[in-house]
Amino acid sequence: MSCFLTNSSVGKKLVMSVTGCFLVLFILFHMSMNLTVLFSREAYNLVCEFLGANWYALAATVVLAGGVAVHFIYAFILTLDNYRARGKQRYAVTVQEKGVSWASKNMLVLGIIVVLGLALHLVHFWSKMQLVEVLHSQFAMGVDANGAELTFHPANGALLMAFTFSKWYNVVLYLVWFAALWFHLTHGVWSMFQSAGFANDTWYPRLKCVANVVATLIFLGFAVVAVVCFFKSSDFIAEMVNWTPGL
Repeated sequence: MSCFLTNSSVGKKLVMSVTGCFLVLFILFHMSMNLTVLFSREAYNLVCEFLGANWYALAATVVLAGGVAVHFIYAFILTLDNYRARGKQRYAVTVQEKGVSWASKNMLVLGIIVVLGLALHLVHFWSKMQLVEVLHSQFAMGVDANGAELTFHPANGALLMAFTFSKWYNVVLYLVWFAALWFHLTHGVWSMFQSAGFANDTWYPRLKCVANVVATLIFLGFAVVAVVCFFKSSDFIAEMVNWTPGL
């Protein structure tokens, strides 16, 4: 079985399909969680507190990190395999093949941008929330009138989100990340089903439509949070600066 998953093209695509499905489900969950902050900052913080550094959240983080690593490694391997298989023919391609999207031909580049965006996200949020909680500390954000460092509970995700997106360049960086994720998912979601055997003429347009809908919902869900937090950052910060955990 291990040889099939590592040596066979079909096996490698199956691994990509399974890990991709897992990651899409997580992204949908994360997007839904983020949307909560628009309606109730306290409710969002309660979710952050519930997840936090509990054993189940830490276990899920390890599994998620493993899924991302496997997905990226296999994507890189498949790209190299395709490159070698084409040989000199790759230089003969001068027109866009019918039915082949730009995203499908640039999945590795898009994947690299997605991973870089993920790294930025880890620096901005995970390192100041779950990691800080594991270390039994608090995250720092600015200084008071006397120059003393201000620290806050790691579950105060609403405050951290408002502070992060109060800076326009962070909003721009995240929107670029979300756009790359949109392109990546428009191909990745339907390709995931194709690898599972849904590759006939009947299902192809349906799956392309599903992929576009899912990718667009994810893009809009994340983007609207970043933009609203930018314009409402002052209100959100004033509202949550004195928040204390309730669990």
